[in-house]
Amino acid sequence: MVRLRRDNSQYKKMTNLVSCLAGIVIFLCSVSSQADDKITIMVGGLDKQIYLPVKLAEQLGYLKDTGLDIEVLSEPSGVNVEMEMLTGSAQGVVGFYDHTIDLQARGKSVTSVVQFSQTPGEVLLAGKKSNIRSPADFRGRTIGVTGLGSSTNFLTQYIALAANVKSSEFTTIPVGSGPTFAAAIMQGKIDAGMTTEPTVTRMVSDGAATILVDLRTVKSTEAVLGGTYPAACLYMSTEWQNRHKAEVQKIVNAFVRTLKYISAHSAAEIAARMPAEYYAGNKASYIAALDAGKQMFTADGVMPVNGPETVLKVLSAFDKAVIGQKINLANTYTNEFVKRAQ
Repeated sequence: MVRLRRDNSQYKKMTNLVSCLAGIVIFLCSVSSQADDKITIMVGGLDKQIYLPVKLAEQLGYLKDTGLDIEVLSEPSGVNVEMEMLTGSAQGVVGFYDHTIDLQARGKSVTSVVQFSQTPGEVLLAGKKSNIRSPADFRGRTIGVTGLGSSTNFLTQYIALAANVKSSEFTTIPVGSGPTFAAAIMQGKIDAGMTTEPTVTRMVSDGAATILVDLRTVKSTEAVLGGTYPAACLYMSTEWQNRHKAEVQKIVNAFVRTLKYISAHSAAEIAARMPAEYYAGNKASYIAALDAGKQMFTADGVMPVNGPETVLKVLSAFDKAVIGQKINLANTYTNEFVKRAQ
């Protein structure tokens, strides 16, 4: 019988190499698992009061109570956060419900799982020196929105069209929100534009702008848009939502708890829970803005009755992607999770 002698040094090297490779594989699998477990929620401007429930849920500890690894990130424009979700960089988006309809028209299936608001909470402002008295004066002017293809862009086009001014008759430019929006008006880069609180109250109080169209209250929204207009919400890819129902339920639970907190507490009590930097140096103005617009929020996260129909009507007036398309509104939102929320 012939015996082969084993080279111990080579054997040890091979053993070490195999162990090393195994360690690398285990590490990579662990990292991949951790990445899969993280849930990223993108917000179209975290400091905007229309998206208050997100930061408040974080401040109250409700997101932590879910036991999930949730990362909240902010982008100035809703159209930008939408792209983050479509490319897989985010699992959820806090933006306007109208994107679910626009995306369905473009062949994408996206669902709102909890409805934060029943009005846009947006305001069309005119610069002090613009001499614009109404949207009918938009012809030949430059109008600011948060981003091209954003909900502020959608609403601005509809309001202008209702005043018999086509979008081709004025220039729309993206100026973001908050400080960048204010600077655009102050510097004369835009004549008017759509923004939200707390920017509205600050600019009007300072005399830098006047209100043209107010979409903060239910009454004013119904007068302008013809009904309640579900706006801020958490929407997700329908496919991801269907594969992660347990996680979605926990997130919705946190936000419904937050909406109930907002409904049961004063603007001052809510403001006291928010980071000081959100006041931008004027806490009284922040509270006043929240007090004026707090009614925009739903009390339970349920989609307002007939709200989706109002949004579809608005988009169908100008959105080329939606015009002529058969939209199944039942697939753009679900009350499944909010009705089970605890």
